[in-house]
Amino acid sequence: MAMNVSSACFSVLSCKKPNRIRAVASEDFATTAALKTDTEDKLKLGGSELKVTRLGIGAWSWGDTSYWNNFQWDDQKLKAAKAAFNGSLDCGITFFDTAEVYGSPLALGAENSETLLGRFIKQRENDNPGEEVVVATKFAALPWRFGRQSVISALKDSLNRLGLSSVDLYQLHWPGIWGNEGYIDGLGDAVEQGLVKAVGVSNYSEKRLRDAYERLKKRGIPLASNQVNYSLIYRLPEQNGVKAACDELGVTLIAYSPIAQGALTGKYKPENPPSGPRGRIYTPEFLTKLQPLLIRIKEIGGNYGKTPTQVVLNWLIAQENVVPIPGAKNAAQAKEFVGALGWRLSNEEVDELRSLASEISPVTGFPVEKL
Repeated sequence: MAMNVSSACFSVLSCKKPNRIRAVASEDFATTAALKTDTEDKLKLGGSELKVTRLGIGAWSWGDTSYWNNFQWDDQKLKAAKAAFNGSLDCGITFFDTAEVYGSPLALGAENSETLLGRFIKQRENDNPGEEVVVATKFAALPWRFGRQSVISALKDSLNRLGLSSVDLYQLHWPGIWGNEGYIDGLGDAVEQGLVKAVGVSNYSEKRLRDAYERLKKRGIPLASNQVNYSLIYRLPEQNGVKAACDELGVTLIAYSPIAQGALTGKYKPENPPSGPRGRIYTPEFLTKLQPLLIRIKEIGGNYGKTPTQVVLNWLIAQENVVPIPGAKNAAQAKEFVGALGWRLSNEEVDELRSLASEISPVTGFPVEKL
C-alpha cells in the first residue's frame, strides 16, 4: 500500500473517534471535520434498512497464506491486522467485509478471517462497550452444497466463528454451479429467522442480479447489494450492465479490489512488481503501460493534498451508489483510506481518469463473473 503522504494529507493525522476531534491547524481541522461528517453520513444498502459508512474495509488478507502475506502468517501480521481493525474504527469506518473462505485455517499458523474479525470485535468491546461494528460475510457456493438449508447451516457456522448471534449483511460469494434458486431462498430464510439484517450477492451478472432481486422481492425482502470487482482499471460492471442494473433496481454496488490490489497506489513499478500471485496479474509489462495513468493520478492528488490511493477510491465514490472496500493490512493503510472521504473529484477529473484508464487493457477479473 502506497503511503505517499503529504503534510496536508489526513493520512498523517492520528485518527480519533469522530466525536473527539483534536486541536489542529485550521486547514487540517476543516479536513478532519469534513471526514467526521462524511463517516457519520451513512449510506443505506439498497432498499434495506442497513446503513453503512461510505467506505468499508475488506478482510480478505487477514489470516491468509494462499494469496496474500507472502504465504506466511505470524504474530506480527496478526498484530498489524488488529491495528487495521482498530484504526478503521478510530477513524469512523465501521463496515467490515469478510467471508468463510477468507484466511487459511488449514495452514500452519494461519487463521480464518471470520475468526480473527470476531476476536477483534470482542477485544474492542471490552474497552468500547456498545460501539457500532457492521459485519458482512459470505456464503461459499461450493459444488457439494445444495438448497436453502445449506445457506442457513453455513451462516450458523460463520456466526460461530464470528462469535455473533447475527450479522448485518450476508452475501452469496459467487453463483452456484447447479443453480441459484435454493441459495436465494436460503437468504430469505436467514432474514425471516432473524439471523441477518440484510442480504446480498457477489460476482453476479446483470441477469443473475435481476433474478435474485425478483425472487427476494416476492417475499418482501430487498436485495441490498452486489459485490463485484470494480476499480478505475477494471470497469467491467460499467460495460456488462451490472452497474446500470444496480442503479435501476436500487441495489448498492460494493466494490472489491478498488485499488486493484495495490496496483493503483503507485507503490509498484515495472522493476518492482507485487510479490506472490499478484505478480502474475500485475506484470512488469502491465505496470509499464499503467505509468502514465499513475502519473496523472498523482498530479491530481497533489492538487487536493491527497495520495493516489485516496484519489482512486474517491473516483469510485464519485460514481454514486458505490461502496469501495479496500483491504487493510495495517493501521496506516486504514487511516489512509479514510482520506478518500470528505472531498470530491470534479466531473472533469472523473471523466479524464476514465478516459486515460480506457487506453489500458484490463486485467482478468474473477472468472465466475462470466459463467
